[in-house]
Amino acid sequence: QVQLVESGGGLVQAGGSLRLSCAASGRTFSNYAMAWFRQAPGKEREFVAAINWSGFSTYYADSVKGRFTISRDNAKNTVYLQMNSLKPEDTAVYYCAADTDYGTYSSSRYDRTDYWGQGTQVTVSS
Repeated sequence: QVQLVESGGGLVQAGGSLRLSCAASGRTFSNYAMAWFRQAPGKEREFVAAINWSGFSTYYADSVKGRFTISRDNAKNTVYLQMNSLKPEDTAVYYCAADTDYGTYSSSRYDRTDYWGQGTQVTVSS
């Protein structure tokens, strides 16, 4: 089992920045590709970004490309999501996810995700 705990959410004005963190425990962190998803009220959960085990490959949804950056620190068992130029439409609960296969995210096969965190709320005011 892998436990994922997100932190760093909050309320921010449009144009501002937040950095989300996801701390993993339970298994060897570097064995897993990591990803961020989000779910806005009344909408389905959507993919945001993913990173492979080494950090050398990343993948982003078009809606966040150029504004969000995913990174990881395998020594700290943590994955990050730096969010800049935030917009009200970025308001959502943000979830961390883990899977042993990076292809789960790069090939949009998200239902194969092995583990999910509980989520952290991000609210962007206009």
